[in-house]
This record gives sequence, C-alpha cells and structure tokens, in this order.
Amino acid sequence: MKNSKLTALFSAVMFGFLAVPNANAQIQNADVLNAPIDISKDFQNYLNTFYFADELASFDPATGKGTIKYLRYNYKTRQAFNNMMMKPDVEKANEFPTTEYAESPVLPFEIQFVSDRTVRIKTTSGPQFHPQKESLMLVDGVAPNHPELWKYAKIEGGHSYTSKHGKVEILTKPWHVKIYDEKGKLLTSTLHDTDFKNTYTPTLPFSYVRRNSDYSRSMGAAFSLEPDEKIFGCGESFTQFNKRGQKVVLWTDDANGIQNETMYKPIPFYMSSRGYGVFMHHSTPITVDFGKYFSSANEMYIGDDEADLFFFIGEPKDILDQYTNLTGKAAMPPLWSFGFWMSRITYFSEKEGREVARDLRKYKIPTDVIHFDTGWFDVDWRNNYEFAKSRFPDATKMMSDLKKDGFQVCLWQLPYFTPKNTLFPEIMDKNLAVRDRKGNLPYEDAVLDFSNPETITWYQGKLKKLFDEGVAVFKVDFGEAAPPDGIYHSGRTGFYEHNLYPLRYNKAVAEITQKEKGYTLIWARSTWAGSQRYPLHWGGDSETTNGAMSAELRGGLSLGLSGFSFWSHDVGGFATKSPENIYRRWTPFGMLTSHVRSHGEPPREPWLYSKDFLEGFRKADNMRYELMPYIYAQAKESSQKGLPMMRALFVEYPNDPGAWLVDNQYLFGSSMLVAPLFEEVEERDVYLPEGTWIDYQTKKVYQSGWHKIKAGEVPIIVLIKDGTAIPHIGLAQSTKNMDWSKLTLKVYASDKTTSATAKVFLPEGDAVQEIKVNKTGNNFDVVANPLNGKTTFKTEWAK
Repeated sequence: MKNSKLTALFSAVMFGFLAVPNANAQIQNADVLNAPIDISKDFQNYLNTFYFADELASFDPATGKGTIKYLRYNYKTRQAFNNMMMKPDVEKANEFPTTEYAESPVLPFEIQFVSDRTVRIKTTSGPQFHPQKESLMLVDGVAPNHPELWKYAKIEGGHSYTSKHGKVEILTKPWHVKIYDEKGKLLTSTLHDTDFKNTYTPTLPFSYVRRNSDYSRSMGAAFSLEPDEKIFGCGESFTQFNKRGQKVVLWTDDANGIQNETMYKPIPFYMSSRGYGVFMHHSTPITVDFGKYFSSANEMYIGDDEADLFFFIGEPKDILDQYTNLTGKAAMPPLWSFGFWMSRITYFSEKEGREVARDLRKYKIPTDVIHFDTGWFDVDWRNNYEFAKSRFPDATKMMSDLKKDGFQVCLWQLPYFTPKNTLFPEIMDKNLAVRDRKGNLPYEDAVLDFSNPETITWYQGKLKKLFDEGVAVFKVDFGEAAPPDGIYHSGRTGFYEHNLYPLRYNKAVAEITQKEKGYTLIWARSTWAGSQRYPLHWGGDSETTNGAMSAELRGGLSLGLSGFSFWSHDVGGFATKSPENIYRRWTPFGMLTSHVRSHGEPPREPWLYSKDFLEGFRKADNMRYELMPYIYAQAKESSQKGLPMMRALFVEYPNDPGAWLVDNQYLFGSSMLVAPLFEEVEERDVYLPEGTWIDYQTKKVYQSGWHKIKAGEVPIIVLIKDGTAIPHIGLAQSTKNMDWSKLTLKVYASDKTTSATAKVFLPEGDAVQEIKVNKTGNNFDVVANPLNGKTTFKTEWAK
C-alpha cells in the first residue's frame, strides 16, 4: 500500500479510535473491567465487623515493639424522624466454638526510626505467615532503623521519643500515637473512638474491617486533620491541587484523559502544610478520605491486612529528600533527552521519519528526538518488536543517519499481546503471561508477568535487539491494566500486584536501557511508588482544551510533590488536532518543563500550521535550547535532592502562606517562576513570593504579591528571582552540537543588587558548580571560575 493511502486509512481508523473512547471510555465508579477498587466502601458496609484500636496492651521501649487491644464493633441502625441512622456499637463475638476466637484481639504494633526525621508505624490485623523480606518500593529493599537517633523517655500515660527534629508520643489508654515537630507543635495524631464523642457523625477511628463476605481484613488508619491544614501529592492527580476535602482512590488506571479523578500515576504518598508527609507502604488498592466525610479526620483505608506507614517531619524539601532517600531518587537522564521530542500518532515509515528530520532542520526547529509511535510494525498496534520491512527497508541505517544529524530515535511498545500477535504462542508456551485461577488468561490478551524473572529476560532480549539496531529509548506505554484477579508468578494475586505492575514494568525497561546504553531513560505513562527512580514519565492522553492544559499542570505539580523529578506531557494536547491558539500557548509551557514532546492526533509538526505559529514555535524552542545550561544544572540538582524540576511555589517558599494557594503557576527549577496562559489572553494575574522579581522577557521589575502581568514575545510569563544569573548557551539545532566551552551568564538584578549567583553543570561534569558574579560599573564580573579550562563565561546584565 502506498504511503499516502496508508496515511489516509490510518487517519480514518484513528478518527474512529479516538472518537469512540470519548463516548464509550470507561466510566469512573462503574463496576466494569479494571474499574478502580474503592476500599472505603468496605468500611461503610454495615454487614462487616470492625475492630477499633483501644489501648496499648504491652510495649518494650528498647525494641519499639508492643501490642494493641482492639474492641469489636458493628454498625447498628435506628430510625429517627424518618431518617435511618447508623453508627458503630460494641458487638459480642459471633464465632463458634466460643473458646477458640478472641472477642477483643491483641495484635502487634511496632515503631521504628528510619532517620531523625522519619518515623515508621506498623500495625497488623492478624498473623503474618508470609511476610515480604524485601520491598520493590524501597530503594534498598528494606528500610533502615536507627533508634539511636531518638531519645526515649517514660511520660505520664505512655512513652516518648525525641530527636532534634521532632517528638513522638505513644499513649497507653486511650491508645494514641502523636507526632510533633521540633517546636512541640502537634502535626497529627491517631484517632481513637473517644475523639468522636462530641459529634453525632459516625466516624471510624484507627481500626480494621473484617469482611462478612470472606473474612478478609483491611486496615483503616485514621489520623487527625487540623483547621487550615492542606494536603498535596498522591501522584499525578488532575483534580483540585489541595486534596483536603477530597476522597482519593489510589489504583493505577488508564484514565482516558486528564480531567477526571482516576490516575495513570497514583502514588501512596502525600504531604501536609503542617510540616509532615506520609508514605503508605503498600501495593494494594488504597482510598484516602482527606476530610471529605468528616473534616477533622484523615482516613487511610488500606486494602492490606496490615498498615505500614512512614511519617516524615519537616518542610517540603526535607520531606521529599527523606521520602526519596527511602524509595529512591531519580537517575540523571542524558543531555539529549532534555531537547525537543517530535512525534505524532504516528510516523508509519522510514520515508516519513527521514522527511520529518529533514523538515525539522529545514525550518530550524531545534530537536533531539524523533518518536515512532504505534505504526512501525507490520500491523498498527500489533507490537512484535519488528520493523515492518515494507515500510522500513533499512531501519538500522535510518537510525544511524538520523543520529549523525543529531536525532535519537524513540519507539513505542506495550506489554499486552493480542491473540493475532506473532509472539502470542511463544508467550503462552513459555508461561510468560499472567494467568487466571484455572491457568488460562484473565483477558483476551496476554499480559506479560513482570514478577516472573524469565519474563523479564525474554522481554529485555527483545528490547536489546532493537537497541543493537540503534534505538535510543522506548516509550513504556500502558501498564495500568494488570489483572486484579490474576495469579502472578510472585504467588500473589492482582490485589497486591496490580499497582506494582507499573513499577516492575518501568524497572525492566530502565535496567536494560542502562545496561545497553549507559543511561537510565524511559518514556512511561504508568507508575507506583519507586517509579521515580526510572525517569521519565509523561502526562497521558490529554484533551486539546484550555481545561486540559490547566489540569496537566496540576497533575505535574502533584506528581512532583510525590517524589518525581522529571515529567513531561503532550504539548498541545493529544486527543484531536490541537487548535492553533491553544497549541501556541501550550508550547512555551511545555518548553519550560523538564522534558518536552509534541505528540497526538496529526498534524503536530509546526510547519503544518500558519507561518505565525511556526515562528512562535521556533522562538519558544530556541528559548529552551539557549536555556539548556540552566535546565541541565537544575536537573542534576533535582535528581540529587529528590526535588521536582517543575515545583509548587511552596517548595521554595514554605513560610509564604500565599504560596500554598497557587496551582496555576510554578517554579521551573529554583529560580524561574512560570505562569502559562490558560486562556486566549495576553495578560494574567501572577502571584510572586517574597523578594524582587524580574521579567525574563520584558525586564520589568516587580515586588512580591499579586500583579497583572502581560506576556512577552513568547506567549508565557516568566520571572527570575533578583540576584540570579541564568546560564545560557549558543543556539544549536541539537544538543549534540552545543558548545559548552562558552557560556553566557545573563544577570537578573535590580539596580540595588550588587551580586548574583548561577548554577552550572557541564556534560560529563562531576558536580553542580556555583558561579558568583559581582557588580562592576554597568555590568557584572565573574568572581572566580571553578570550571576554568573547561568553559569561559561572558556576563550580560539583563535590564
């Protein structure tokens, strides 16, 4: 089939493919295949039995181990003035023989101290006969325990541990665990039944549920929320930024867009504006009610039959550092990955790939990556790891030629195999797929079982062959549909493996990439806790609207507050052809995130829009490439400290109350404040934290507070903190051709400012270097050059 006919056919198919999901995609909260599991429903079911944590039955301060006595409750109903009321009430045992089962069980409790800022609390609802020795979510498999960092004291009514950063009290009866900061402010506390005696609202304290249907158990870890407390994180959540007042279901899901409550990238971690963060160390479905039902109660409904919670004390940077020390910090991606990625659905042939590469250089659109999506196989979407010979006569030579011109090649793939896939029989014969309870397939497709080492070996072998041919990176698409009822090689069901699946998937691709290419890099859609170790991840299938652009930012900010340093999204949206006015404003937003890719329903190439659009796209892209030294240094520092490249204002300004309220602007690195245009306007309201700020484009000077600011020539608002020198590099069409021996420090300083600093990290460098400049006359001069012999600096006062 000729290429033009193939393209026409694909457009027709894709129109149907994209149009149908918009009408028939999975409905949230419907009981259909792979619908997210909301554990909170089990805690509202009056047929179930509940066990409330009542008192500390025993405790050894030296080991931090003890037991908790639980009291048995059931919901009782009562009709009152035409309302059916329901509340928990003490219940007698219903088991027989009565001598064999405890009415009020006494169960294990343990407290550990990972660091002087990190406290671990563990409780169980029953005996653990098959405990995990190592956790894939923890960077070292296990968490350290340093009780020597906390000083024990016996206190009235219980026990106390104190470090230089906080205090933990364990009270005997009623049982409480209270966590304080170093100044003695209560951060949060477990909730006991007595804490709800002053309300008519039936609210569950720290407890567990025993289901009437099958006697399985799940923990309900209830903690206090204080007035004005705000909650952030939980992964790439596209709903309102502050999670206070929301119920969040943590279940990896193909969200079919970015303006609904489900998530491609849920993470069982959040942080509070009061100065603490929480990691729920579980892979089961989790639902967290952040004061939605009862405003003072934070209810963590954990599918697991135990609760394993890590609490981190400090400001946002401290919390992220501690959390990523535990679960892993992001690897530093290669320099070229920070360049522009050109893509669409999809390039079908070697001819198209070469034409796009030619036109990118012809129209002077700096680019480092060309991505081939679902169309590089013989049959579109039928992933068999083989280039279609009829359309890619010499893929190896194509990739070699593209690399010489500064282009890396990215390939799409996924871990699901349809029955018509040529690899399907091999996968089944070698037992590489998830099975059902009978040993058949849970779905029509074979889903690779990444808990099986043999599956990983087989899979990585397929990727290695393509790496050998010249591929630079793989798009790690999908991964959200691991069968919840499947039986996995690990011996566990999908109840425990579903959320772990993206982490296993990310890890498998990242590790073979590191082995074969020498860098850790993927382009993935789904995640779980620990996936941040394997950058990078992009924001899913966004709509092509202003609302989606805004939601994309909230999702990226939330993911960044969940330990992820690197994140991208489809510039202009994904689902339909991007309207030119939206694509124009979305482009600089994308250019000022850690990584940037144009992808979605064609056309995506800027020269296929108007001449004005092409020029505007080029200016935004040029801006990014000239900023590459700033981007690269900020990336390195972010990877070392567990910080997001695109960060909420309060990460840098935790003591500014206004910074906790803003979700439509962000800091790109530590020194650039970015406010995208989410409507077809030329100006918008911008909040500036403390200090003086200078417009990157217009050089106008602003003080802290709210301002209505007009965008510059590039349709976005960017401001630099006074006293910052931003390193720039000469424009090149690829990072391969950049000259790092000559950098320009553009100094953003008000008239009264006499010095400024820049951060620089050179390719193949050892560490981020701080360059200081002092004012001399009408310019600034470099005080000392720690990179002498490697690069020289020219200074310009941006005014």
